[in-house]
Amino acid sequence: MATIAPPTTTGVLFSGGLDSGILIGQFVRQKRNVVPFFIRSGLVWQWEELEAARRFTQAVASPYLAAPVVLELPLDDVYGEHWSVTGTTIPDGSSPDEAVYLPGRNAMLVIKAATWCQLHGIGELALGVLGTSPFDDARTPFFENLEAAMNCPPAKPIRLTRPFSKMDKRQVMLLGRGLPLEHTFSCLSPVGRLHCGVCNKCAERRKAFRLADLEDPTNYAAALAPSG
Repeated sequence: MATIAPPTTTGVLFSGGLDSGILIGQFVRQKRNVVPFFIRSGLVWQWEELEAARRFTQAVASPYLAAPVVLELPLDDVYGEHWSVTGTTIPDGSSPDEAVYLPGRNAMLVIKAATWCQLHGIGELALGVLGTSPFDDARTPFFENLEAAMNCPPAKPIRLTRPFSKMDKRQVMLLGRGLPLEHTFSCLSPVGRLHCGVCNKCAERRKAFRLADLEDPTNYAAALAPSG
């Protein structure tokens, strides 16, 4: 039988990265019951992301925060020889935003976590999506339509919320002051447990700390890599 969460519980889709980590930190500060979801898809960087997700939630441990729920959503049979599966020709720090777009991934991740929420009595799934995202599947019409599809009767109601939807990166990073952001991970080509320092996501991460005038606590394998 499925367990039923308290009525005020919020699920959070947690990649182990900065934005979703800060969102969890904010909810814990607000004393909201939170269940983080990490979804494994077989992408080359996800082992390090999952380890970061576990370290981060341990570092912000609270009676309000559950251990991450790890769900499986293999995509290697869909993505095939895509760089996200093979680890070859990873987009570097000079690549455009569209170079890191993963087709269909947002929809599949949300559906997986939202279905778990519906089966366990959680009425809200929150995502750390920023208002400055360049992709259509991170904008209001996409989530409104997806929410409507998830709520087709007799499914239990689920709300898809984006608390950072009117914020930019600097504003979100400032909310992260005092959080253990050194335990987050956002890299497409990890070197052991280190951020590579040269990929698109590492460049984005460096820029995020600079925008907020925060010291970057990240250990990069390429310490002198271009910062984008």
